[in-house]
Amino acid sequence: MNASTHRVLRPAVLSILGFTALTLVYTLVVTGLAQVALPWRANGSLLVVRDTVRGSELVAQGFTRPGYFWPRPSATSPAYNGASSSGSSLGPTNPALAKAVEDRVAALHAADPGNTAPIPVDLVTASGSGQDPHISPAAAEYQAARVARARGVDAGRVRALIAAHTLGSTFGVLGEPRVNVLELNLALDSAFGGNR
Repeated sequence: MNASTHRVLRPAVLSILGFTALTLVYTLVVTGLAQVALPWRANGSLLVVRDTVRGSELVAQGFTRPGYFWPRPSATSPAYNGASSSGSSLGPTNPALAKAVEDRVAALHAADPGNTAPIPVDLVTASGSGQDPHISPAAAEYQAARVARARGVDAGRVRALIAAHTLGSTFGVLGEPRVNVLELNLALDSAFGGNR
């Protein structure tokens, strides 16, 4: 290796080693601070019931039984897979989106034929990430009668759980009111028994 090659390679190698070390140190510092300041959030906001992890507060799960509230449709494959978060990438004029919405409307009508209320849009369209764990209070209300009937309880008690689990806008101005589906379903199991 001649002197001019050495002069060029030495700073490049030192830069790579320096930035690698800096990246590792930064990662360790940020991870350590997160574990100290917000350990629940740093570990994925996991919801634990009787020493069993039931899911994350941040990622939707697929519920299909009539005694549970259903989340927004998943845009991921396989469905509700947190490792493959992505949007559907279907525009509003795409015939595939229109067909998917029609199919979802038909499925909701089939699951609760007596429900003539308008179907909230978030029950038939996926979120931007395809993993949104929340539905609107209107989407929860739309499902309340079906859930109550399947569980054999008064719909008013189910609606009270919806109200208790409805989160307002962040800081009173950011976002819309929302209901975390997993938390609401866990509350249903706690109040009325599970595995419906």
